[in-house]
Amino acid sequence: TRGRVHRLRFSSGCAVVSWCHPDRAAHALAPRSSGQAMEALKNETLLRALRRQPTDYTPVWLMRQAGRYLPEYNATRRRAGSFMKLCTDPELATEVTLQPLERFPLDAAILFSDILTIPDAMGLGLFFADGEGPRFERPLVDEAAIASLRAPDPERLEYVFAAVDAIKRALAGTVPLIGFAGSPFTLACYMIEGRSSADFASVRRMLYARPDLLHRVLGLNASAVAEYLKLQIENGVDAVMIFDTWGGLLSAEAFPRFSLAYIEAVIASLRDGPGAATPVIVYTKGGGSWLERSAQCGCDAVGLDCRPGGPPLDAGGHRSGGEVDSACRGPGTRARVQSGTRHIAVDSAGKRICPGGLGACSITYCTSRCP
Repeated sequence: TRGRVHRLRFSSGCAVVSWCHPDRAAHALAPRSSGQAMEALKNETLLRALRRQPTDYTPVWLMRQAGRYLPEYNATRRRAGSFMKLCTDPELATEVTLQPLERFPLDAAILFSDILTIPDAMGLGLFFADGEGPRFERPLVDEAAIASLRAPDPERLEYVFAAVDAIKRALAGTVPLIGFAGSPFTLACYMIEGRSSADFASVRRMLYARPDLLHRVLGLNASAVAEYLKLQIENGVDAVMIFDTWGGLLSAEAFPRFSLAYIEAVIASLRDGPGAATPVIVYTKGGGSWLERSAQCGCDAVGLDCRPGGPPLDAGGHRSGGEVDSACRGPGTRARVQSGTRHIAVDSAGKRICPGGLGACSITYCTSRCP
């Protein structure tokens, strides 16, 4: 990987490689349907990699690009007063989105937002408790709550689209902007449990006891996620990522039915519209065993993690990579992140993942600076 990766000053990071679907190797990005006159991108390295076009080097970006490892982010968050205020104020969201780019020569900007904006817009009442993470005031605790669930009004998410527009204008064509959403199953986990959990037992019990109820939630979420991403694309994002954070909790039998099928529905909807050629990345945490199946979901690339999975995919378009374990932080962190990233670069050379100009590399889960 290129030398500038080694200059990142973080105490924790995961290098994620992306496999690009060969059937979508040469597509061109669709014109924006918003009608806005956008500046031509000066740096298209990431987009070229996602399209499986030659690149001069491996593109680098950070999944959690704006976060607590940056003192300037902490200062902006204190000024905002709360995480929700930071997310819902387009000016502040633009400010923190740009902060990492002022420090590091990265190849993309990542929209600053949260995956739970959709269920919040559905009326579940998102809030963040100190030291406890996200919680919902009105979780889906019974059949009546699920029966009354409705798709969100896009106007309740206007602050996200306003932030996209403001960020694109501020970037002025320097690098692409990546938008994102949570997967339908991941959103359902929080909506039903009401908060974060190590195992989301309530959701998994519903899966076996009342699959009909879970399918209703997942169907609504899939429609909402598709429309949400379409509007991000219309407002200027250059690629989108679907975070299936909790798909890895499912069994091999349940994953295709309750997670992947709904991701496929989202992507099928995205392909039916003006932004059809916008690259889509899918990341399932702990989903290594299902990489071959996930790679066929219609996405352009799959994000890989460091957890053990199935056999490596072959070099004909189905080869898996890896990431640097986020537990590596502590004394000597920088050397371990460099070593892990270098190992991935060497292991993946010449395959349909990063590097070698065929994939994309990111350093993720950065939580604090090096000691």
